[in-house]
Amino acid sequence: MAIFKRNLYQHCLLCFVLFIQLSGEVICFLPVIFSVSVVLCVFCFSELSFITEPSDVVVITRDPVVLDCVAHGQPPITIRWLRNGVRVTESGRLQILSNGSLYIPEVRRDGEESDKGFYQCLSQNRYGAILSQRSRLTITNVSPFVVHPVLLEVTEGSVARFTCQVTSNPPASVTWELDQSTLQLETDRITVLPNGVLQIHNVQLEDAGKFRCVATNIGNCVKSSEATLTPRQRPRIIAGPQNMTVSLHHTVVLECIATGNPRPVISWSRADSKPIDVYNARVLGSGNLLISNLKPRHSGVYLCRATTPGTRNYTIAAANLTVLEPPSMVERPESQTRPRAGTARFMCQAQGVPPPRITWLKNGEEVHLNGRIKMYNSKLVITQITPEDDAIYQCVAENEQGSVLSLARLIVVMSEDRPSAPRNIHAETISSSAILLAWDRPVYNADKVIAYSVHYMKAEGLNNEEYQAVIGNDTTSYIIDDLEPAWNYSFYIVAYMPMGASRMSDQVCQHTLEDVPLRTPELSLTSHSPTDIQVSWQPLSTKLSRGNIWAYRLSYRTAADATVLSVELAQNNTQYLLGDLQPDTIYLLRIAAATRVGWCEPSSWTSHRTPKASINKVPPAPLLQQLEPLNCTSILVRWQPSPGSVVVQGYRLCYHEEGQPEQPSIQLPPEDTEYTISGLDPRRKYHVKLLALSLVGDGYQADQTLSTPGCVSVRDHPVASPPAPDHVTAVANSSSAVYLRWSRPAFASRKAVSYTARCTPVGLMNASAIRYIQTVLIQSLDSNTRYELVVRLHVDQLASPWSTVVFQRTLPAAPSHPPEGVRVSLIEDGTALVSWREPEENNLAVTHYTILYASQRAWLAGYWQTLQREGSNTMALLERLEPGNIYLVKISASNQVGDGPFSTTVELAPGPGSRHRGKSPSASSRHLFSDGLYHTEQNSMTGIIVGVCIALSCIVMCTIILISKGRSSLAQAENIEALMPMMAPHFIDAKVRHDSTDTGRVCMRLYLCHILCLRKVFRPLDFFHILLGYSLILKCVKLFFPPLINLHNNP
Repeated sequence: MAIFKRNLYQHCLLCFVLFIQLSGEVICFLPVIFSVSVVLCVFCFSELSFITEPSDVVVITRDPVVLDCVAHGQPPITIRWLRNGVRVTESGRLQILSNGSLYIPEVRRDGEESDKGFYQCLSQNRYGAILSQRSRLTITNVSPFVVHPVLLEVTEGSVARFTCQVTSNPPASVTWELDQSTLQLETDRITVLPNGVLQIHNVQLEDAGKFRCVATNIGNCVKSSEATLTPRQRPRIIAGPQNMTVSLHHTVVLECIATGNPRPVISWSRADSKPIDVYNARVLGSGNLLISNLKPRHSGVYLCRATTPGTRNYTIAAANLTVLEPPSMVERPESQTRPRAGTARFMCQAQGVPPPRITWLKNGEEVHLNGRIKMYNSKLVITQITPEDDAIYQCVAENEQGSVLSLARLIVVMSEDRPSAPRNIHAETISSSAILLAWDRPVYNADKVIAYSVHYMKAEGLNNEEYQAVIGNDTTSYIIDDLEPAWNYSFYIVAYMPMGASRMSDQVCQHTLEDVPLRTPELSLTSHSPTDIQVSWQPLSTKLSRGNIWAYRLSYRTAADATVLSVELAQNNTQYLLGDLQPDTIYLLRIAAATRVGWCEPSSWTSHRTPKASINKVPPAPLLQQLEPLNCTSILVRWQPSPGSVVVQGYRLCYHEEGQPEQPSIQLPPEDTEYTISGLDPRRKYHVKLLALSLVGDGYQADQTLSTPGCVSVRDHPVASPPAPDHVTAVANSSSAVYLRWSRPAFASRKAVSYTARCTPVGLMNASAIRYIQTVLIQSLDSNTRYELVVRLHVDQLASPWSTVVFQRTLPAAPSHPPEGVRVSLIEDGTALVSWREPEENNLAVTHYTILYASQRAWLAGYWQTLQREGSNTMALLERLEPGNIYLVKISASNQVGDGPFSTTVELAPGPGSRHRGKSPSASSRHLFSDGLYHTEQNSMTGIIVGVCIALSCIVMCTIILISKGRSSLAQAENIEALMPMMAPHFIDAKVRHDSTDTGRVCMRLYLCHILCLRKVFRPLDFFHILLGYSLILKCVKLFFPPLINLHNNP
């Protein structure tokens, strides 16, 4: 055998591996062996290897242990052991077995002879030695507890937490014992975390006891010290106060009895934070409140509060005490003197409990209401007064406790000299809350009108209140800006003079625009199975919808996932079933409503947990009816038991304010079908949840939201509107923006406020020019324009009056348009007249105009000649023009801010028989020179005749000057030139030198001065045709009077 091995090693001469590569991948390899006698591929591995290596082991003290080590290779093989890198000496405690394994009969943990550590076996033969992997020998150990649980006193329904900490090797598993028995974890209220922390949610009274922690590993078990859990029973009111109605001066007792451990302390307070009358109220027994000699001030909501001593745990029960009160007059009607066709308003306000009913009597008989005589709440309004309305009117207020009367006299003044009614009433919608009303003055006695009264009311429905606004006689328009969106309103106007009023004008109706809904619907949520939620809601009222609801958008997501899913529903839907949901999962839902104007802000998220998937049949959700607010601090919850075979043991009611934590749940007996939640805050949104209880488990849950109304005063009037913003200032930010600032008025409110600013150009009453902004930087305004600005405050559906008006002018801006109607006319050889109109921009103050002109040759070289004229001028002369060249002319306007754009280039061809062409839009309307003839229109002849007359007068004047003065008249011509505003010294053309000795130029300039003076007079005529007349006369003079022309050119 040895000979065979030796031959094999000798013949294993060479081993090649051939790789065949295709497309970058090795698809096969071929071993190729070259040998003398045997074709064989031998891979030369070590002759020494481990069949079994030692592995990590955990043992208990004094237990035996074997660390395996089996080696294979060319014998003889020697096995030795190392511990922590040091050779192990074989002894009675440490024995090496025949197969090489290490045997320890009794493991020791402590002292110098401790056996724990890292072990390796070393295998060696004649070729060498190899070392095995490391094996860790761990001896079990559990130290005493480092952290022991401590005693706890918690309130019933809260959370208890115990913790313990121990050092163990290997790590110990931690369990808990209650009263030395293993704690059962069958309920989801009790949780043990991997680190040994014990959590008990919704602590019940039966959870009381002694808890201890038990740490166990494979060899040891230790127990912590015991800690006592003491649940404190939450105070519970077993007999609370009831709503009571008592007559004046009687005595009432409000009962309140509470139980708890320790015994709760009972205290009383009022929901409106007013103090309780200490003189007429006292505590009867341990907590009953007795109030004697009741008066109206004792009415209100009383709160019984049971508090656990030394804690903040309390329970509240509320009751409404109503003290009946006979009517009493708060505001009495006053006698009035009114002209015929005027309007009389009698105010009458009474208070009492219950609120008294108001009626009106005329001369002892009940007033007959019609279209002219109406009663709004308690106010009597008589319009278009006639002589028959002269009478004594009585206001009668009565309730169950009595009645009271008050009278007033209406005197009708007759006057025949009264104005006629305003005419041509026109209404124009501005926004969803504003309508612009305009009219013409009366035909008769309009100069005697001292004021107008604007009357308006809703055009739909019965007994709508009519409103009135009185304005001065200096305007015939008015903006009514306190209207409701999407309503039809009727308007009429009455003119007043000192001794009478006109008849009412014709009525006009106008509809305000729709707006986004003011609020979202209140959601009701119910689950019929673990995988669905039934969502329902009530349609919005007309006041809240502010138009026709066009669609609803229902959004939902899970509490753990931010992905939002949405469903859009048509306007006729009031419910929707969400299916394919996950059981026992908290879902967040919200809804938004839209009119054709847009979507309102979505509601806040409402949470709902889907039921657990269970084989046990639990009660379905109660049929929760629409929540009903009893007053501003109380909500009535009504429900009906759901049909089913499961016996209901009771109900659990939970509620909380939006954005606040849940209040403690309320347990109700199974026979109850309603409950009053008291002690709430006005104008807050509350979430109410109700579920049925059974022996099997908690039933399905029903959710609903409701907003409490605002409190009203004793006189049954809504709370006063907030004050208007003050210290309003405006600063121009740019030519198109104004920065508006104001101060928040001093009033107490914890609610968020918003503002609306109104921006109107001064002097304009066009509805489209009025803008409503909700930002402090008002943009997209016209430059150099004076605006009036006002601000209004909004808080919780209430709006303040408009603030005082501030005025601000926007900064001027550089012209954005070029001059209009640019025309170039050749008035003689080498001289042309350029005219134009101001740019069509509002409030633009032009400081100067810049005229650029150049021949085509100079234009190609990029060279322009420049003229500047004052902003009051709209014409200029171009002189020293070379015949035969085509000139290009363009003009721009400038102000103190900057330069505006240039106009379209206009072409001019000086010289006989030439034309000048305009590339501007008005070029087609210009008259062109062609072969000495003028093509004119019939309606331009008047202008030509005027120009001919002026030209003849100028030629006569120039002839007289030339004959009488001769060459010495040059100095006078210079003086005349100095008087011409168009050729002022500060507008000298740097490119063309003026020849002041040219008398012909003097005559022509004199003629232009006449034209400028007459331009205002002949404004209806075409100024261009007047120049045309002058050119015609000049050509005639050149033909028939050559000597005069020579004299004109060479004086």
